[in-house]
Amino acid sequence: MSAPTVPPSAAELRTPDPSGFARQALLHAAAAAGRDAPEADSARCLSAATVAALDDAGFARHFVPRRWGGRQGTFSEVVPAAAAIADGCTSAAWCAVLWAAHGRLASFLPGAAQQEIWAPSPDTRIAAALAPAASRARAVQGGWSLEGEWAPVSGVRHAQWVLLASPTHDAGPSQTRLFAVPGESVTVRDTWNSTGLRGTGSHTVTLRDMFVPEHRAVGLDTVLAGEDAASSARCHTAPAHLAGGLMFAAPALGAARAVRDSWTAWAAQRGAGDLRPLDHPGMPERLSRASVDIDSAELLLRRAAGRADTADVDGALVAANRRDAAFSADRLSDAVDRLFRAGGTHVSDADGALQRRWRDVLTIASHAALRPETAAVVYAHSVGEPRAEDAGGGPEATGVRR
Repeated sequence: MSAPTVPPSAAELRTPDPSGFARQALLHAAAAAGRDAPEADSARCLSAATVAALDDAGFARHFVPRRWGGRQGTFSEVVPAAAAIADGCTSAAWCAVLWAAHGRLASFLPGAAQQEIWAPSPDTRIAAALAPAASRARAVQGGWSLEGEWAPVSGVRHAQWVLLASPTHDAGPSQTRLFAVPGESVTVRDTWNSTGLRGTGSHTVTLRDMFVPEHRAVGLDTVLAGEDAASSARCHTAPAHLAGGLMFAAPALGAARAVRDSWTAWAAQRGAGDLRPLDHPGMPERLSRASVDIDSAELLLRRAAGRADTADVDGALVAANRRDAAFSADRLSDAVDRLFRAGGTHVSDADGALQRRWRDVLTIASHAALRPETAAVVYAHSVGEPRAEDAGGGPEATGVRR
């Protein structure tokens, strides 16, 4: 993806193409992110210019309900858009797609909380931590007293609001709830020093005995299941596992494509004796295998995103999408690693873009939501189980063919 020579106008930034995202805005955001990627990697934080460009592209508002000025968009739109941003910077793409995803989660909060979050702007950036870990919420008059520690929380330094999951006590049966707190209310501890995705600034968040009003809390199980959503739009009623892995894998796809393009440009250059690195034994096979892995991962992710948008939901569909997301991330990781190991001194520069993207893709592939072993177990359990219509369910319960 090439950068535009002239910054797009405000109208161009806001004019969507058929994919749902304005192409000029994506080009501008990818260029800004790419320009500042080395700084983001060393500073472990996105630049203000990159964040502003992601806002202009509309990631934070993508799943926000239309009543607040959001797009209420689709998974088929956000997956390729995040991959496009990763052409410039994988960390920027990771934060962008998570800000989109967290807007979807916040749409399950009561209306009063939604108004607090989005009345100022549908472009409100929201960070989140869904693992309760070392936290507790105690029922008090009018709401909850929340305290604990959550990590990692991607993009938290740029977030205006933070969603934090915690088990609840002293108010009937214990359950895990999702709490919305203003970003300025949390303490951010600088703990993120990962090998990859360094620019995401996925630091630790702490709270001590903070009051959270009742209207800023919702049951986490309800959110993950896609129940009692604020609208009937598919992006709000879809269960979390239906498309969560696809969005995590999207930045890896864009980064892997960029690695392939960079590696191919190097390998096609002629050197001593008019030979190209690509002419050496084994190199054509490496490029061919890496390319087919990247292309097949893209096809799988696009197909799975389309199913997440339109197919009837049942356990088999969720399992198939989890399988495809995990397999795609695994293939992308292998493809990038295969090219990296064949790059010689071309990739040895510690500050090089290819080496940075290699680290990013391997880090994404290690994410818990993209582990092939877990996805395989879920998929195997779904195979052979009776579909809802076979057990007396109506046609609305129909699953996908496997």
